Amino acid sequence: MTGTSCVARSSPDGVPGCSDVRFPLSMPRRVSTARRREFGDGLRAAIGATGLSSRAVAAMVGWHESKLSDLVQGKGGATELEVAILLGACRTPLPEREHLLALFRETHVKGWWQQHGACSPVRLRTAVGHLAVARSIVDWQAHVVPCFLQTADYAREVMRASVNIPTDELEERVAAQAEMQGLLRRVSHCTFFIHELALSLQVGSREVHVEQLQHLLFSGNRPSFSIRIVPAALGAHAGMNGSFTKLDFEKHEPIVWLQNENSSLFVEEESAVAGYGAVARRLHDVSLDAEQSKVMITQQGDATCLLR
Repeated sequence: MTGTSCVARSSPDGVPGCSDVRFPLSMPRRVSTARRREFGDGLRAAIGATGLSSRAVAAMVGWHESKLSDLVQGKGGATELEVAILLGACRTPLPEREHLLALFRETHVKGWWQQHGACSPVRLRTAVGHLAVARSIVDWQAHVVPCFLQTADYAREVMRASVNIPTDELEERVAAQAEMQGLLRRVSHCTFFIHELALSLQVGSREVHVEQLQHLLFSGNRPSFSIRIVPAALGAHAGMNGSFTKLDFEKHEPIVWLQNENSSLFVEEESAVAGYGAVARRLHDVSLDAEQSKVMITQQGDATCLLR
């Protein structure tokens, strides 16, 4: 690992998977990344699960409390072996322990492609963690209503159409999506760009479709929400290469979240994020304003009702 030295150590008691592994002497140079933030959040949760104070946990492994605080805040100061011992002392479950140690090794790496197998997990930990602290969000969807604005029935039908999502997970996934939507109450401003064709695409029954359009109108009245429709008459536009969610934060650089069938990509490189920012600005320039968008949503709802 660049900028670090390594040393071989034997496995400490209660810390599986550490035998004959070469451990970096310290966390790499501090840089705010998605991995580093998730590591800090996970470590904080592991400490909290003990029911002990930070001082007591630090004392268990022979540390000063300030060292533990620095580690949680991403300031480094500990080796991978020391982190493994700490997690063992906290009795962190093995899967979570392995996850946090894997993050620790790559806390300096920007950009995070997560492969999920056949389909995405019920709760995407990285996305939820960043949504919880986002200051603003810009979301662009070309084919469906954004997941942040979907009703439960609409979401259920979208998921039911997937060939990879197990049927017995539908309700849990709908509930998880509702939880994620609840995080937006903390976000100062959310802008949603939606293509007009997403409004006309009937997902589920007409009743489900109309309810979803009504929900969009209701959501557009929230002070922190701005819903902008990209009209089909525009033809080719800047967002044709795919949907995305851009998150901005108070204390660190923005990221872009790309969702795929069975993987997620969190883009962090400055130039790449700037490219998505440029797309968002162009969509802002060509989309209908908030009031015009409400008129179009209402007209689509009226047209759908007439088809009954």
